[in-house]
Amino acid sequence: MRELEYGKIGLRIRQARKAKGWSQGEMAQICGISMSFLGHIERGTRVMSMDTFAAICEALGAKADELLWGVPEPTEASLSGMWGQAGANGAGNDNYMIYTKIMKSVAEIMNGP
Repeated sequence: MRELEYGKIGLRIRQARKAKGWSQGEMAQICGISMSFLGHIERGTRVMSMDTFAAICEALGAKADELLWGVPEPTEASLSGMWGQAGANGAGNDNYMIYTKIMKSVAEIMNGP
């Protein structure tokens, strides 16, 4: 089992917060925690509860894997963009579905234990 790297988790949380244009105070208020505690989380100097982590994921619209391990799950839209218009307009839909399953399997292997 991989060990959690709280400094990296905090950095990913900070990057996602800044991408939304939020201050630490704004995000802390949304998550129901103090700004000081959020600062510690972002620096990796304090460990948060599962409830706090879930609140952060929900506020940022991020999946847990993305914040914990830094690997975003590809969306159907991004896979469609990589494939071209085949999946979007129905042409080659079978090939698109196979391609999507392969890419998801590869992502799962890369994120493995």
